[in-house]
Amino acid sequence: MLIDPSLAGKTREEMGLLPFIDTEIRASIMGVPVFISQDIIACVIGRASEGSFKDGLDNNKKSPWNEIVNQTMYNNKKKGAYSDLSMEKKMLLKIRNANLLPK
Repeated sequence: MLIDPSLAGKTREEMGLLPFIDTEIRASIMGVPVFISQDIIACVIGRASEGSFKDGLDNNKKSPWNEIVNQTMYNNKKKGAYSDLSMEKKMLLKIRNANLLPK
C-alpha cells in the first residue's frame, strides 16, 4: 500500500495475491517453489500438529523430549550424527537452516 495507495481497502484476491489459508513458509530451493505449513512439518516428523510450547527448559541434556526427538530424527534413542539421517531428514534440516534459522 505504501507503493500503490490505490490498493487500500482491497482484498488479497483483488490485489492479485493468493488467498490466506494458513501460516506457511514460502521459499524456492534450486528453483523449485516450496510451501511448508505446520501440518506438513507435523506429518513429516510423525507428530500431531497441535500442542503447547514450553520455554525455559533448564537442562536440555536430561530433557524427557530427547528420546522422542532422537527416535524421530535418527530412528534411535541415542543422538546420532548428520550421516545417520535419512535423505528426507537431511532435506528438512537444509530447509530449516536456510529458512527458519537465517544467518
